[in-house]
Amino acid sequence: MALFITLDNVYQLYPIDSSKKTDGIVVFHQLTGASHGYTEHSRLFDGLLLGFMLKGSMKMQIHFLEYEINAGDIAVLPPQLLMDTKYLSDNAEIVTIAISLDFMSAFPMLREFVMNDQLRWQPVVRLQEDESRLQNELITLIKGFYDKKPSPNKAEILRHLVMAMINMIAELYTETPNSRSLSKSRTHEIIDNFYQLILKHAGEERNVNFYAEKLHLTPQYLSTFLKEKTGGSVSQWIDHMLILEAKALLKSTNLSIKEISHALNFGETSIFCRYFKRISGVSPTSYRNQKTIAKLP
Repeated sequence: MALFITLDNVYQLYPIDSSKKTDGIVVFHQLTGASHGYTEHSRLFDGLLLGFMLKGSMKMQIHFLEYEINAGDIAVLPPQLLMDTKYLSDNAEIVTIAISLDFMSAFPMLREFVMNDQLRWQPVVRLQEDESRLQNELITLIKGFYDKKPSPNKAEILRHLVMAMINMIAELYTETPNSRSLSKSRTHEIIDNFYQLILKHAGEERNVNFYAEKLHLTPQYLSTFLKEKTGGSVSQWIDHMLILEAKALLKSTNLSIKEISHALNFGETSIFCRYFKRISGVSPTSYRNQKTIAKLP
């Protein structure tokens, strides 16, 4: 079963200094010597991961396809994409930037970016040489601000720097041909097709039978398969997509709670509010009023 990682438990699972904790962002500078436990589990992260290979190389299985990642490469992993490290060279040095769902919800551009079909099919990219120099300077700045002692503007500056990096990467994807000719295993095909279905239908279809029928599988087989291969059930995947959409609407629009409830096809606002609190731990109103993640001007 896959190890499910969030910004709450990452400090327990990896040797990251929690005193540098910043709302919505974790920056992890990893050397091979500090990689204890790194290859022990398939992993799913509840947010966006950007991995910058500074030195060395690694082999990684991402969304059930294997990739070789070399110095200068960037691995871009959208939320809940299954990943498994197969090999890490002795001189490997990696900077990973982890971004929470709450951070993503504050920026419509970022949510559109992680929903880009190319990310699942081309998760490993590389900037041109001149932009690579800018990338390395930006990584140094991001690490520097993440490591500095707390200050009133630290989080806001860090968010601007991270968004600048994401915009550089997003621009690269617009210039990269979409390659969908990769051969897929049956396992990968089922997961990929299910992922596409919930992206399109999670707002109105929340029944396992609907997805099983579309995939020409029995509901029992689909439920068991997803739980075994990804660590999440059909219902958990649907909840994940619905909550991501709800948080985005709460943070980036002025729609009322009632209007958001209607947009997500909940029969009554009270049902939506109970659902949101059960999954997120806070009410929609409380979440909307939280000031931890600021929007860029």
